[in-house]
Amino acid sequence: MEINFEDKTVVVIGGTSGINLGIAEKFAESGAKLAIASRSQDKVDQAIKILSKNKHKAIGLTGDVRDYSTVETIMKDFNTKLGDFDVLISGAAGNFPAPANGISSNGFKAVVDIDLVGTFHVMKSAYPFLKKPGASVINISAPQAYVPLEFQIHVCAAKSGVDMVTKVLAMEWGNDGIRVNSISPGPIEETEGMKRLAPTEEILNATADSVPLKRIGTKSDIASTAMFLSSDHASYISGTVIPVDG
Repeated sequence: MEINFEDKTVVVIGGTSGINLGIAEKFAESGAKLAIASRSQDKVDQAIKILSKNKHKAIGLTGDVRDYSTVETIMKDFNTKLGDFDVLISGAAGNFPAPANGISSNGFKAVVDIDLVGTFHVMKSAYPFLKKPGASVINISAPQAYVPLEFQIHVCAAKSGVDMVTKVLAMEWGNDGIRVNSISPGPIEETEGMKRLAPTEEILNATADSVPLKRIGTKSDIASTAMFLSSDHASYISGTVIPVDG
């Protein structure tokens, strides 16, 4: 099944590393015009080099999703340069293992602010520039949204909120012809999350063995799902949380 995004505008927030960069690369390879943003100028510069291979069009800006005015400015700039957005991916996230009694109030708040409040900021600021009808919006969630895990109280709280944001916006924006979905990645290799949650080879192998398909997922697994959800093949899918976890 060939999916083509030739000359379509794809915005990936958090698109400079890990799963989000993998998604951006896949869309670039299919001909899309890419706009990415994250907090680090170095990471933005490195990602632009990767995404601009074979003369693909890619632009990038820096900003913190916790600051609404910054995100709003980024969206306006992307729209001015690339036009209305066909696809919006919101993937900025924070995570670190910590017991509930060991995490500080600031630590808990930081993850909720990045994951949940940041998602709201991205959604609200992008809305005026989403193609109506036809835009596909995807939030990157996590299994912690529906599977309680020890040492992940902050992520569980934040990601469950992200999934409800997805479902509410799918209802509110459906009349505009905008589809909103979440992807919930399982364990994915070569990501910052896996380095933190499975820091040793022993833990990594045990994690792979716990998956029915007996392997750790790849960034391409998530990117392919994002492309499908953003294509005409998924034109009647909205308000859905799709686990991609083996």
